[in-house]
Amino acid sequence: MNHQKFAEEWISAWNSHNLDRILSHYSEDIEISTPMIAMATGGKESTLKGKEAVRGYWQKALDKFPDLDFKLIQSTAGVESVALFYQSIMDKYAVEVMFFNEEGKINKMYAHYD
Repeated sequence: MNHQKFAEEWISAWNSHNLDRILSHYSEDIEISTPMIAMATGGKESTLKGKEAVRGYWQKALDKFPDLDFKLIQSTAGVESVALFYQSIMDKYAVEVMFFNEEGKINKMYAHYD
């Protein structure tokens, strides 16, 4: 997999605000961990499991930030994984580490914010 091409498509999908396009990168058993979940749930949890749970969370995020516009800074490749460094919402910088299953879909993702 070309990590730069993947990164550009991933950023483009988010900037399109098309939730189905965004979710097309993820497996049904996706597990995401991010401090933003803790903010949204009042600190009750920081991990979501399953595409439908993630869909609901991301739909709320897209509704809350209608002007969302990520800007890719750097992508790096790992073993069946990529890390994307980008400018996110609320003038934050983010690093997301994404791990891929055998079908090439993201099945685990960790986000880090400044």
